Formats: sequence, structure tokens, C-alpha cells
Amino acid sequence: MLEVLHLTVRYGAKPVLKDVSFRLADGEILAVIGPNGAGKSTLVRALSGILPPECGSIRYDGRDLCALSVQERARLIAVVPQARSLPAGFTAWQVVSLGRTPYLNWLGQLSPADEELIWEAMRRTDTQHLAHRLVGELSGGELQRLLLARAMVQATPVMLLDEPTTHLDLQYQIGLLNQMVEVVRQPIAGNGNGKAHQPAALVVLHDLYLVARYADRVLLLVDGCVQAYGTSAEVLRPQLLSEAFGIPLEVMRSPNGKYPLVVPLMA
Repeated sequence: MLEVLHLTVRYGAKPVLKDVSFRLADGEILAVIGPNGAGKSTLVRALSGILPPECGSIRYDGRDLCALSVQERARLIAVVPQARSLPAGFTAWQVVSLGRTPYLNWLGQLSPADEELIWEAMRRTDTQHLAHRLVGELSGGELQRLLLARAMVQATPVMLLDEPTTHLDLQYQIGLLNQMVEVVRQPIAGNGNGKAHQPAALVVLHDLYLVARYADRVLLLVDGCVQAYGTSAEVLRPQLLSEAFGIPLEVMRSPNGKYPLVVPLMA
């Protein structure tokens, strides 16, 4: 289990996350939602070790992530960032192969088993045909799928996805999130202890229908604070969302009756 307790993060003198607490269990998908500037991407950066917390703790299976080396942390948490700054001269295959970096020997050589994992991840994300293409030639959607493949080959118990559906059309949004679910539902080998476990995923999303469809739990951030944390039925409520996003919203049932639809109230 990933456990975040009383996490506070600052940019200079400004607190961006304030006393944030939640738990993410193995095999669970947690969606993080909230208006722009709520601290969603900051939370991903703090959990991944890019931003140090001012106070609070981040633990996985009782281990303090802030006390771990970069390599140790990279064996526990993989990140799917927004596709913005990948090196243009890398091939797609090289980008995905970076996911095996935490496990390489001192020579930095990929083993046949590593290469098999890379090709399998590219097959599952429908990127194998891009293997020899340069990153600078690819679309934003293709890059986003490569980043998911890179995280998959990292084989960590926790995956963080920061707005992974950005640049994707509807077909690939659904495809990528289905792949995320597939990763979470498949046990992977433990990190050195021989035990298998279910990975967990924390995903930042803007589309509340996708949140309702894919998330086991939802964390609503507003101005760096946790406004709600629970199931989609508990969090996706009209009054709560209207106050958080600053516009009147209504929650309806989808045509198939399975998932709530969040729509603005018309004047």
C-alpha cells in the first residue's frame, strides 16, 4: 500500500499542497481531479521524488520513499508524464527501453529478458511499428503511448499517470485507460522478495466520465487541499463538484445506467 500522510509541498513561500492524506492499495486505481491550479501535477511530482515535501510522509509498504535512493525509488514508482520534453533524437524503442534502467548491471546492458519485456510492452500499447522512428517525428498521442509502455517495462508496484489522455483522440483515450486497467489487474513479481503483487495506479484526469468509468476511488483537490476522497458515487456529487469547479453542475446517469455523467446546468 502507498500511504501519504499530512503531505505539504511549497513552491518558494507558497504552499501548493496542504496536509494531503490518502491511501492507495495494491490493485486499485485512484483518480485525482480538481480545477486548474489545484495541485494535481504537484502531487505527482512529490510522489515521484521530484519535489521534496516540507512536511508529512510518503510510504510504500512501510518504507519511507523520501529516504530511498533514486534507483530504489524507481523500482517502486513509475511515472507517465505529459508528453512534452522527450529527446527528439531518440528512437521510440530507446524511449521504452529507459524503463529498464533501474535494473541494469553496471555496464548498462539490456538482457534478452529485458528486450522481451520492451517488445511486449510496445505490442500491448500498439507502438511496436514505431520502434525505429525518431521521437521528433511522432505525434503527441504516439508519444503518450510510448510513455505508458516505458512505465510498463519498469514493472513497479505503483504507477503515476499525469493527464495521460492529453493529445489523444477518444479511441486512444479509451485504449490507453483500458491498458492501464490491464496492467493493474495483472500480478507482477515482487522487487527482490519473490512475491507477486497487484500494481496500483494514481491517474490525474479532467474528464469526469472517464473518472467514473475507470477509478476505484477519487481524490478531489481544491487549492491544494483534499475536499473529498472516496468512491466515484461519494465524490461525484453535484454540490461538491459545483463548489470545487465554480460552475453549476448536474450529475446524471449515462444511457447504459452504469456511470454518472457530469454536465453543466444550462442558464
